[in-house]
Amino acid sequence: MIGIKYFKADSSTYVLKTASGKICKQGKGLSFFYNAATTSVVAIPVNVQEAPFIFTLQTADFQEVVVQGQVAYRIVDPVKIADVLNFNLKSNGQEYISEDPLKLSDRVVRSVQAIVQSKVQAVGLREALLINQVLVGVVLEGLSKQPSLSSLGIKIIDVSIAGVSPSPETSRALEAEARESILKEADDAIYARRKSAVEQERTIKEAELQTELIVQEKEQEIEESQIANERAILRGRIETERERLEADIDAESQRKQLVLLSAENRKQESDAEAYSISSQMNAFKELPVENLKAIALASMQPEQMMAMALESLAQNAGKIGELNIGPEVFGKIIKKAVR
Repeated sequence: MIGIKYFKADSSTYVLKTASGKICKQGKGLSFFYNAATTSVVAIPVNVQEAPFIFTLQTADFQEVVVQGQVAYRIVDPVKIADVLNFNLKSNGQEYISEDPLKLSDRVVRSVQAIVQSKVQAVGLREALLINQVLVGVVLEGLSKQPSLSSLGIKIIDVSIAGVSPSPETSRALEAEARESILKEADDAIYARRKSAVEQERTIKEAELQTELIVQEKEQEIEESQIANERAILRGRIETERERLEADIDAESQRKQLVLLSAENRKQESDAEAYSISSQMNAFKELPVENLKAIALASMQPEQMMAMALESLAQNAGKIGELNIGPEVFGKIIKKAVR
């Protein structure tokens, strides 16, 4: 039949079939025949839609930043959005009559941009570069309160911020600053390492000097102890030598006393012997010669008497005419002398 067409929607499309301004049939994934001349078909996608965005904004310190991200949304009230926007299909059942469906993502993105811009403009560059996660929470909270989206029956599913980046010139400046900061940190680390090495070397040197000082003190103590021992030994030797000298002096003194006493005794003995001899000599002087000879002869040995007789003969040889002495007399005398 002319003007009768067939329409079939998928399960993610909500369909409104209207005739004479009244909804005849509605639901997801519908299929039906309709008269293109008298019937309008409204097809509303109810699956999750994703809209990427990229904004060039200005921070509180007048620096440009680029915010990149994506927002995911879903139409939860197709009837409400159908009253506001035109989702009618052309007679071929494939294309939309209006551009409203295509501009729906722009509406959502503009709402996101307004929220992000208000937040970025309130902070400086450095803070703006670090508020990715903060922006996600702010955008979700802000979109949930947007009357324009709620009037369209749209629900925000998710928002993600890929990054907040500065302009190329600012990025190079920040990179230079960060590089200088890193180089400074590296220099500080080198300085700290060298300082630590110097301190450790100083600690080691102090420990070596302390050890050397302790060793010197011990060596000094040992030397002092050796000197004290040597002095004690020397004092002992001196004491021993003094005691030996004192003993020798005592011995010599006693020997001197002994010699003196011995000399005195010998002198007394000599005096006594001289006195005895003198007494004898005095007694002999008073005795006649004949008595003395008799005494002498009485104490002589036979050979002595013979020698005196011969001596007397020799002294009176001039008075003796002739004297004969036999060999036996001389033999006896010689024998006695040999014995």
